[in-house]
Amino acid sequence: MGAHANAIQTYIRAKDENRPHLLAGAFAHDASLQMKVETENISFPPASKGIEAITRVLVRDFGRAYENIYTFCLDNYPRDGEAEFRCRWLVGMSDKETKSIRVGCGHYDWQFGSSELIQNLTITIKTMLILSSDHHRQVMNWLSHLPYPWCPAEAAAAAMPPLSELSEIHQFLMQNCA
Repeated sequence: MGAHANAIQTYIRAKDENRPHLLAGAFAHDASLQMKVETENISFPPASKGIEAITRVLVRDFGRAYENIYTFCLDNYPRDGEAEFRCRWLVGMSDKETKSIRVGCGHYDWQFGSSELIQNLTITIKTMLILSSDHHRQVMNWLSHLPYPWCPAEAAAAAMPPLSELSEIHQFLMQNCA
């Protein structure tokens, strides 16, 4: 695994584990973040510029609202030397206040700078489902047993609990599967 994959893994670890200090090892100081939110079940500022603003949005604010966060990249590692990388993602988490479960999916579009760090990230949130806290054990058991953070979409779909509420996520996972 190369520098680009390490930067992505560092971002995921910082966000999922609420470790803001790690983002300096993932993003360039002057990096930018764009959010394309295609659901009403979660909100983010549409754009952030600079490592401090990105850290506030992706780690500090996010970590205040959510816990038990698992984020997965559903495609192969990026190859070093490529300036751009796109991958699908899956995320699951619980809401600290309501105890509801959220499961979402979308795309990451990464651009890397000459330092091998992330220069620009566009996060597209296609779906964000809200499930009752009654599903906490099933969903967290599923997510906690998947390969982390690089997980084949087929593996995530195959291990998914049989909850009708997750059908939209299952369809997303099965896109482009042979």
